[in-house]
Amino acid sequence: MNILFVIDCLGSGGAQRQLVELAIGIKNKGHIVSFLVYHDINFFKQRLDENSIPINYVIEQNYIKRLLKIRNFIRNNKLDAVISFLESPNFICELSCFPLKKWKLIVGERSSNPNINNSIKLILYRYFHFLADYIVANSKTNIDIIKKINPVLSQKKLKVIYNLIDFNIWHPCASYIPLINNKLNLTIAASHGKTKNLDGLIEAVNMLEKKDKEKIVINWFGNFKVETSFSASLDKIREYKLNEVFKFHDETSEIKHHMQKADCIGLFSYYEGFPNAICEGMALRKPIIASSVSDLPLIIDHKYLCNPNNPESISQVITNILSLSKEELIKIGYENENKAKRLFDNGIIINNYIKLLESNH
Repeated sequence: MNILFVIDCLGSGGAQRQLVELAIGIKNKGHIVSFLVYHDINFFKQRLDENSIPINYVIEQNYIKRLLKIRNFIRNNKLDAVISFLESPNFICELSCFPLKKWKLIVGERSSNPNINNSIKLILYRYFHFLADYIVANSKTNIDIIKKINPVLSQKKLKVIYNLIDFNIWHPCASYIPLINNKLNLTIAASHGKTKNLDGLIEAVNMLEKKDKEKIVINWFGNFKVETSFSASLDKIREYKLNEVFKFHDETSEIKHHMQKADCIGLFSYYEGFPNAICEGMALRKPIIASSVSDLPLIIDHKYLCNPNNPESISQVITNILSLSKEELIKIGYENENKAKRLFDNGIIINNYIKLLESNH
């Protein structure tokens, strides 16, 4: 099959990472794959280049002209299928199907943003899902949101396929040493946008007992944006004298190596689709502490889940993880790795997509 993958850009986001790895996996099954993006942001370009996957750029600032150019590209190429991720790319690909199409369209829903119901635009995007063959979400939570917005969608079109992990790449490090200098290395891989809840984490750490503050270092890897909220958070860290706890690093393509050194992976977002960092942390045999969002309550022990709106709740899960011995941390890590292999194996996930592409629906 000749399959086109469509997304806004090749930036460092979780959806981009998943679509790139899905395309590589499907290509390795013998199919012809290519990408179409409309913003010139290229964090994952090298990964596609390494796998000889061509990238088509449609750079157009005017939204209507961009939509028409992408529509023409899709309709004028002999495609067997299109797979798109994220709201705007999905919408463009769905409009490209009108009035008739000869290709199969799979659109990927990747957000469990509770504010979808408050946006007419985001609601309208979901109404156009009737033009897609399948709507694939990476969490049951996301599917529930789609059902509420567009209850007339056929149940047969709605599928849940979790994120994929290549366990040949995401594997534990044999040289890992837990609790170096008797400090828990809590590693976070996330942007510094407000939804990632840095401020709530700062408040939570400030609530810890003095002895616990001395037992933790938080290494946060993410895209630095010059935002008032981030600057204000840095001011608060200085005010609370937490400079020795919080360490900030640029986003990096080598994030796996930093996560392998971690004692625990954390994420305290207000909402998520299904976070890559959690899947990858589990694959790396790490304990997880996170917000009780998306499908995480179905996967992670509730003792290590928190209410992101409540700093006391966040502080409690940090206290819970700090109370564990090295042996207990390692045991939880093994349990998470086994769950990850059952849920996120890339071979299983890729085959699930191929089954949809080959179905007679």
